[in-house]
Amino acid sequence: MEYLSTDKILVIDLNTAEVEEEELSEALVEEHIGGIGMTTYLYDKYKEDDPIVIGTGLLAGTTYPASGSAQITAKSPVTGKVCHCPVIYKLGVEIKYSGFDYIVVKGRSESPVYLWIHDGVADISDAADIWGKDVWESTDVLRKFVGDDLLQTMMIGPAGENGSDYAQVCFNHWTSPDRFGFGKLFGARNLKGFAFRGMGLIEVAEPEDYVEQSLEILKAIKENSFLEKKGVAQILEALGQDGVAEWMESVTHRHSADYFTPYATNTALFLDEDPGLLEESKKDEPGVLVSDIYALLGFKNLGLSAVDAGRALKACAKYGIDPFAVAKLSGKTTLEEIKASFDSISGEIVIPGRGLFTPWCPTAPVFNDFGLSGEDEIMAWWERRQAVSMIFGIQPLFALMCPELTEENMLELASLGTGLELTQETLDKVIDNISG
Repeated sequence: MEYLSTDKILVIDLNTAEVEEEELSEALVEEHIGGIGMTTYLYDKYKEDDPIVIGTGLLAGTTYPASGSAQITAKSPVTGKVCHCPVIYKLGVEIKYSGFDYIVVKGRSESPVYLWIHDGVADISDAADIWGKDVWESTDVLRKFVGDDLLQTMMIGPAGENGSDYAQVCFNHWTSPDRFGFGKLFGARNLKGFAFRGMGLIEVAEPEDYVEQSLEILKAIKENSFLEKKGVAQILEALGQDGVAEWMESVTHRHSADYFTPYATNTALFLDEDPGLLEESKKDEPGVLVSDIYALLGFKNLGLSAVDAGRALKACAKYGIDPFAVAKLSGKTTLEEIKASFDSISGEIVIPGRGLFTPWCPTAPVFNDFGLSGEDEIMAWWERRQAVSMIFGIQPLFALMCPELTEENMLELASLGTGLELTQETLDKVIDNISG
């Protein structure tokens, strides 16, 4: 497909070390739209191989507000269901810019490998030098090897290599929305992870109208009073968790947003540096980036200081383990005990609704009520809202904040961008297929 696309589906067989490319046709987009609509289709197509499918949303990397997300679709080794994990930060856009809309990984490598995806080229690379290293070390080694600090990674750490049910696929140095044990799935395939870099361009069928309407939507969004707020503490307080901002105040450095997202959903904590520092720190590891609001709250509720909560989150990110599971299930209340518990935690993490989407995202509206009432209505809205955001590539947490991001204008922009007629009926069918 010519527009909003790289026109490529990459299929990698780890058993045979074969790499193939398939065309992303207009017919597929007309039927499945994009994002998890397509990754669900590709999972079903290669179901016998129990694939891991990476996909980008149809609008990802464009001027549509908050259009920065990609997705991982795979069968969770914990729940046994096909689940969908958002890919956040700047990584989702980098996947599309690296030259592929969708990546299907099947089979198992005999020895550890990572997948190096760059400028329309895909390499299966030996991971012997990074297998056994933590997520931070692995990312740093690959960035140094390539000579590019902007290299984006999707990696597992020791938790995934050791087959922990709580192993997480981490993004760059940081934890992710993975509550499904996808890190265990990577480890079982001897797949250390992915490295992405690209300078690709995205063509738009009607560029002037597309940009103009995108900016009109953005202008309407900016009239919301919630955009005066920033960071994870304000999100938690909007959900009824008081006192978080004061608890974090002594270590809060700054807030940052995902690609083209009007609300800063991430908060950087400085643990070994003055939080008020304006210039770049000379220390290699001054702190941690927090995107997991419930993991942070979990460590707070254990009685940890903000400093120790930040250190616990950093340790989880390095080890590649779900920090929410650690906070909830470890049974420990000191930093050293928590870090020592990684290989021994047990118990169940409840996945809400039909178990398709990650509870990393609050199962409720944030800042705006969207006119909802009652638990059943809110849960149905949440599941549909998550599905829609991951079809089009919208930052899933911001989608819970912003009524101006509507199915109608997403479809309108998708039609302008692709030159295809994508209708509400099509979207409803795609969501029904995802939901089973």
